[in-house]
Amino acid sequence: MKHRQIHRAIYQLKHRYLTLNNIVVGVAFLIAAGWVWGSLGVMQRNYTLQQALNQKDQELQLAKLETRSLELEKEYYKTREYQELAVRERLGKGTPGEKELILPKNSAPKTAPTSNISVVSSPATVPSNFEQWMDFLFGQSR
Repeated sequence: MKHRQIHRAIYQLKHRYLTLNNIVVGVAFLIAAGWVWGSLGVMQRNYTLQQALNQKDQELQLAKLETRSLELEKEYYKTREYQELAVRERLGKGTPGEKELILPKNSAPKTAPTSNISVVSSPATVPSNFEQWMDFLFGQSR
C-alpha cells in the first residue's frame, strides 16, 4: 500500500507541478533573480566608486586652494611692504624720520588715563519667552 501511495505522489508531482509552463516560469524566475542580484551588485560598486571619486575631488580642491594660498604668500613675500617689515623686525631699522620707543623688559604697558566719568548701568530685564513671541508676532519692539 505504501508503494502505491509513493507512485501516486510521484505521478501527481510530475503531472501537476512539473509541467512545461511551470518549468519555464521557474527558469524565468531564476534568470530574473540573477539579473536583479547582479544589478544590485553593480549599483553597490558604482556607489562605492562614486564616494571614492568625491573624496578624491575634495582632496584635489583642497590641494588647489593650498597651492593658490602658497602662491599668494610667495607674492606677498616679494612685496616692498613685507621687505620693510622684515628689515624692521630682524635688523631693528626704521624709515627716515621715524622714532622707536624702547621699553624696559617686563614692564607693564601704559594704559590710557581713566576719566572721572562713571557709567551706571541699569540691570537689563529679559522679557519672558511668551513676551518675546508676542513682540515678534505683533511687530512691537521695546
